[in-house]
Amino acid sequence: MPETPEWIPNERILSFEEIIRLVKIFCDFGVDRIRISGGEPLVRKDVERLVSLIASTPGIKRIGMTTNGFYLEEKARSLRKAGLQSVTVSLHSLRRSRFATVTQRDAHEKVLQGIKVAKEVGFDSIKINAVIIRGYNDDEILDFASLANSENLNVRFIEYMPFDGRKMWGMDKVVSGEEILSKIKKLYNVIQLEREQGSTAVNYKFEDGGGEFGIITSITKPFCSDCDRLRLTADGKIVPCLFDTHEYDVASLLRSNASDEEIKDFLRRVVKLKARGVESLIKESSVASLHHVRPMYVTGG
Repeated sequence: MPETPEWIPNERILSFEEIIRLVKIFCDFGVDRIRISGGEPLVRKDVERLVSLIASTPGIKRIGMTTNGFYLEEKARSLRKAGLQSVTVSLHSLRRSRFATVTQRDAHEKVLQGIKVAKEVGFDSIKINAVIIRGYNDDEILDFASLANSENLNVRFIEYMPFDGRKMWGMDKVVSGEEILSKIKKLYNVIQLEREQGSTAVNYKFEDGGGEFGIITSITKPFCSDCDRLRLTADGKIVPCLFDTHEYDVASLLRSNASDEEIKDFLRRVVKLKARGVESLIKESSVASLHHVRPMYVTGG
């Protein structure tokens, strides 16, 4: 987050009813998985009701959430009861002081307690997302691997992407997936798992059977060729590709009495405008040509 965040006015945020209308339309196109992300979704008032509405929508097979975990201890049970099946917690350091430096609050133990409660309430899947940044937490790669192994968790190591609020990103701070895997292999014998089509991660399990980890190589080995994801931002923009600056306003259609068919026609056009992704950008120029795209804290979705 930057020192002075940009807050989106409440009137620009989609209502639950508007979100569910779009979810139903997406289902007509064959979408069957929804992830509530951020920004931070647990600051949304009555987010459990949104989870329940999405989970009860015909055609939805799976609903997950990515959260910073600050309110997970309080909300894990109600979210599970509402129908949330999986939860991913963004946790970029296992060291209390370092965590406080980047999050600007001393909440490390609170987040760990939230993960503990999430395990207790029985989510189908619990994952830990760790963005690895050179000079910040690259000395914790083995600590995260050990956490996955000892606690039977799924830790996902993510290459640093140009979505930070302070625009600090640069290639000199990117730790490649290859380097991450090499470090883990110095301590553990691992087995690569078959990659599911459209998956963002290459997944591994420990040979001794405890836990798993994934590596998301968004920068060094992008997965654009079979990407099948769309993002609907909190304020009603369709973002076909996070690495593209183009956004397409569907909120104005929702609020101008457009029919479902008109919205479907709009979505068809938007999907055809989806950029080729970061993979093509790198091939056409170089990784060094990438620049800050958008801050995730204002994206939501």
